[in-house]
Amino acid sequence: MLEETNDNLPQSQNESDGNLATDIQVNNQATTNPEVEQEPTLEETDEAAVICEKQQALNEIEASNAEENEDETLKARHEIPMLDYDTLSMEVLVDELQKLVSNEKVMSIRDHIEEIKKAFLSKYNHFIEEKKEEFHAENPESTEEFQYHFPLKTKFDQFYTLYKDNKNTHFKSLQNNLKTNLEVRLAIVEELKELINPNENIKDTLKHFNELRERWKNAGAIPKDKYNHVWNNYHFHVENFYDYLHLDREARDLDFKHNLEQKQKIIARVEELIQEQDINKAFRELQDLHRIWKEEIGPVSREHRDTIWNQFSDLTKKMHDKREVLFEKIRGTEHENLEKKNSIIAQIEELATIKVNAHSQWLVQIEKVEALREAFFSTGKVPTDVNEATWAAFKTAVRNFNSFKNSFYKDIKKEQNENLTKKNALVAKANELKDNEDFAATTPIMKQIQEDWKKIGHVPRKYSDKVWAEFKEACNHFFDRLKEQQNEHNAEEMEAFDKKKAYLEAIKEFQLTGEHKTDLDAIKLHIENWKSYGKVPFTRRHIEGKFNKILDALFDKLSLSKKDSEMMRFANKIGNLSEGGDNRKIENEKIFIIRKIEEVQNEIFQLENNIQFFTNTKNAKKENSIVLEVRKNIAIHKESLDTWKEKLKQLRNINQE
Repeated sequence: MLEETNDNLPQSQNESDGNLATDIQVNNQATTNPEVEQEPTLEETDEAAVICEKQQALNEIEASNAEENEDETLKARHEIPMLDYDTLSMEVLVDELQKLVSNEKVMSIRDHIEEIKKAFLSKYNHFIEEKKEEFHAENPESTEEFQYHFPLKTKFDQFYTLYKDNKNTHFKSLQNNLKTNLEVRLAIVEELKELINPNENIKDTLKHFNELRERWKNAGAIPKDKYNHVWNNYHFHVENFYDYLHLDREARDLDFKHNLEQKQKIIARVEELIQEQDINKAFRELQDLHRIWKEEIGPVSREHRDTIWNQFSDLTKKMHDKREVLFEKIRGTEHENLEKKNSIIAQIEELATIKVNAHSQWLVQIEKVEALREAFFSTGKVPTDVNEATWAAFKTAVRNFNSFKNSFYKDIKKEQNENLTKKNALVAKANELKDNEDFAATTPIMKQIQEDWKKIGHVPRKYSDKVWAEFKEACNHFFDRLKEQQNEHNAEEMEAFDKKKAYLEAIKEFQLTGEHKTDLDAIKLHIENWKSYGKVPFTRRHIEGKFNKILDALFDKLSLSKKDSEMMRFANKIGNLSEGGDNRKIENEKIFIIRKIEEVQNEIFQLENNIQFFTNTKNAKKENSIVLEVRKNIAIHKESLDTWKEKLKQLRNINQE
């Protein structure tokens, strides 16, 4: 079949070497009157606009076909869905990158990879900025350089580098082939020029012409920036060949008819495509039909040439207009997304002005910002011309909130450092005591250290685990030793219990002689014997109460003064406490006695004030019964005071021992 030259690019229909169209335009201008300026009519203006819009639609298809002619692997890009990558998380973006690089041809994923890269790096840079701000907030006086290892970024770099390597390898191979193919096609065009030679045999010329056409079909892809120019040049010289040769008219008419039928089928298919719901799919097929029209189907007769081309280009414009409506809808969605993102930014900006003074309240604020961040990232694309500004406004809003938050946590950080100092001091104290052999004295101190630890607040996170591990190790070391020591004493305590149990049965048979000194010495001896058996297990301490009841009964039978009796009982009680190593109870007893001493002293002071009042009256020389009763109470309180002081003295002697 024969080729048609002016079906695709009306502005360069008869271009030979890139200059013919310009020459025609200059010649047309030369035929007009240079002195009369002709303004276009309204109809001419509208017609020019329509032609311009139609040409724009054709140019888009021509550009895409030129690109895909250069690299056929680009055609596969239409089959790979373009996701809204801005709404995906960094983890999902890396997964998509890995899947595309591992499974698809390198040039078919070019646009997808660039969108993934832009979305990932935007999120990553924002993430790193936040981590850097947190680092400086936590270490305001540190000279250490900020570093943050993010494994996901390493994975992204790995697959993006693989993509670039694959692309470079592909380009090197492709460029060599494109250059060679271009040289072949240009050589074919030059041979076509030489075919117009009246001295050559027509049969030999036609044979040579058909050989050139076959070579042209098999010459392969050429650079996209040369595509239209080289094709138009080829078509021009094919048409020129027909103009200068006297060919078999019947054969040519059959060729023209066949080409017309093929182009009419294409037009019919385009009319169907205009009704297709999937506009992008229909436009891709239209693009293929343009390529077939240009590269595979030859020319039609001149009487049909303009008509058939105008039909095709008009339908192309209709499809282009439908596609523009779709794009306009997408742009509308992008403006809606812009409004949503601006609203999110405004909310974050507002949160950066609300001052709260408690960690729990800040956690609520932080949670709100995190939710807004997620909403921002899950909202789709915005118009390209405001994308950078919107992203910058979002980062600024988040940065301002973080700065506002960090100003609060700086004070928290100071407090945490103070807490760390306190806890380190407790760790040092625990380490100092953990090997102490005096368990009776050390155990209460270690327990108090543990209580003090609980009262101290949080420490900086990076030291928390370390300081707790050191403290726990020291405490466990001491209490493990204590447990071992207690296990050793259990046998001794049970032996002491058995002895005391037997002694208790023996003392029940004890009878007083009636001789005060002898009986008192005997009771004291029983007490000393009892103490000599040592400490009994805690669960058997009730035996001490039984022994005390027997002593109380014996004391009651003795003719002891109230003070002596009470002091004997108190001495036995304190002895039991001291023997049990219960320092806390001893200390509580001391506090109780001191308070009783203060109470009795206050009572004596008050009673003496009352006596003073009565001695200043007219009847002071003669004391009445009230005064006598007051003096009697003072004497009783002073005796009680002596008893309490004696008890306090005994307690202090125990501490000194």
